Amino acid sequence: MTTTISRGTAGDLRSRRRLAGLLAGLAVLVLLCLASLAFGSRPIPLHTVLDAVFAHDARDDRHLIVWSLRLPRTAVALLAGLALGIAGAVMQAVTRNPLAEPGLLGVNAGAAVAVVLGAAVFGTTTMAGYVWFGIAGAGMAGVAVFVLGRAHETGTNPVRLVLAGAGLSVMLGAVTGIVLINAPLAVLDNFRNWAAGSVAGRGFDIAGILALATLLGLATAFSIAGNLNAIALGDDLGKALGLNTRLTLVLACLAVMLLAGAATAAAGPIGFVGLVTPHLARTITGPDYRWILPYSALFAAILLLGADSLGRVIAAPEEIAAGIVTALVGGPFFILIVRKFRLKQL
Repeated sequence: MTTTISRGTAGDLRSRRRLAGLLAGLAVLVLLCLASLAFGSRPIPLHTVLDAVFAHDARDDRHLIVWSLRLPRTAVALLAGLALGIAGAVMQAVTRNPLAEPGLLGVNAGAAVAVVLGAAVFGTTTMAGYVWFGIAGAGMAGVAVFVLGRAHETGTNPVRLVLAGAGLSVMLGAVTGIVLINAPLAVLDNFRNWAAGSVAGRGFDIAGILALATLLGLATAFSIAGNLNAIALGDDLGKALGLNTRLTLVLACLAVMLLAGAATAAAGPIGFVGLVTPHLARTITGPDYRWILPYSALFAAILLLGADSLGRVIAAPEEIAAGIVTALVGGPFFILIVRKFRLKQL
């Protein structure tokens, strides 16, 4: 009896600590959102930022900067970050590969070739148009990887999925290069800006598309959060626990395509974010994906939003793309984590 009570008390204490960690992270995220709205090539006082959001005055140019440029940019960075974080956590659970990230399914390569074809063949010149092409390309690439990996017939094989994703990414990368070489310079210039992984110049139209895809992806991912704990242990054990591994796999694939596809289409192929944040989450939550998913989303949003804000400040009045900042800052940080902490079991 005493042992049961002690275990219950310890579990409640652990849950409260995890919840407190989420609340602390949300507070940091709110501060970063305010910093993203206030800082840039032209710093704007915080009270003016709040006035621009809650009492917008179209005659004030500072309000226009906040409302038309920085607010949608902040929203896109926030949504893309949390989408990549959850997509990475789901990928690591399904593939049981600690180095898996959304690009493993060929998402980045699929989105890239679709964006290039949209610009070169269909004459698309707007970011809103790129988003739709990117989502379609990412989705088709994800489906192709699972078909090539024969996951639908023999269950998920992490090695097979990695090989299929790597092979498809190389092939699609070659197609992208061929199209770019033969495309007008304007197409190359537009693709270069997108491929750098930047959220600059994104408007509310793109934020709206990204928000819808992210909402659907989040609902799908969280609906299988408990199943991911079992599938991460292996197909055989998952089936022994009564898990429908095929349905879980399909839903996981759908969640990754929605989340990573929309984020990549809107912000460009941003690496590292979906790779490292699930590991950061596991250092706090342990192996429970019901907590790993929200923590991964929170950490990824903080990372990408912070990288975008930092890129605007350190190179003002110019700026460095968020994808470049995450690679420069995050790469060494991830190496430090790997050396200092043992990677948690998936």
